Amino acid sequence: MRKIIETFNAQATSDGDGVNITRLAGRHLQGVLNPYLMIDEINSDDATDYIGGFPTHPHRGFETITYMKAGRMRHRDHMGNEGVIEAGGVQWMTAGRGVLHSEMPEQEHGLLHGFQVWLNLPASEKMQAADYRDIASRDITEQTLPKGGLVRIISGNVEIDGNRLAGPIQNRSTQPILIDLQLNSDETVELSFNEQNRALVYVYQGSTHDTKQRQMTHYSEGDKLYIKAGKFGVALLILSGSPIDEPIVQYGPFVMNTRKEIEQAFDDINNDIFV
Repeated sequence: MRKIIETFNAQATSDGDGVNITRLAGRHLQGVLNPYLMIDEINSDDATDYIGGFPTHPHRGFETITYMKAGRMRHRDHMGNEGVIEAGGVQWMTAGRGVLHSEMPEQEHGLLHGFQVWLNLPASEKMQAADYRDIASRDITEQTLPKGGLVRIISGNVEIDGNRLAGPIQNRSTQPILIDLQLNSDETVELSFNEQNRALVYVYQGSTHDTKQRQMTHYSEGDKLYIKAGKFGVALLILSGSPIDEPIVQYGPFVMNTRKEIEQAFDDINNDIFV
């Protein structure tokens, strides 16, 4: 059974054009999140919190995973990709050697709720060609639990009550697991995945018996992850992956292994040879 190592509180901040978000990131968390770099949540029905969106900006050296729970977000990039991520859908973007893209709310009022997770790439993959994939809600693997809960598997392979489920994202070197789990009052579930890697649980609604809303709990390696919802139920993300044991040098939207590589990214931007 996986054991709790430590619990962290997410912090309120802003990014893009004044978008209010809740974030888990920073140098002190890099070793815990590894191979992930950051977990952001947007959750507001006040348009002033999100309407500015994320105008065109660059990325290099990692992957971004955008998962919408409510509302709509439009993606555009230099490769000619354009699409709207709707509730329940996912955008999986490999920045690789370089992406210029924008992410803008496709609404002027109402609830916008979603997540963006940054997933690091090993040095051997950081300069690969950029890639983009839209995954509609209907293509996310789901299982309804006996007491009414719901498990959605976005990436990796997960076993629930002896039933093995595979998410639409597979065959990544970092072995990413990304699960959206919703449980009713006092409902329980046991999940098996990536037993050799640690796990992260971020509660975005309600609570478990261990973790409150906007907290992330870090679990040990193990064969089983046991989750029990609190009195009012819980909704949470579960993440796991194979750690990348390499130096991390990050400057804003660039995540590389050396300072020289960061400087090269800026040179490439300034000389119009970024992508």
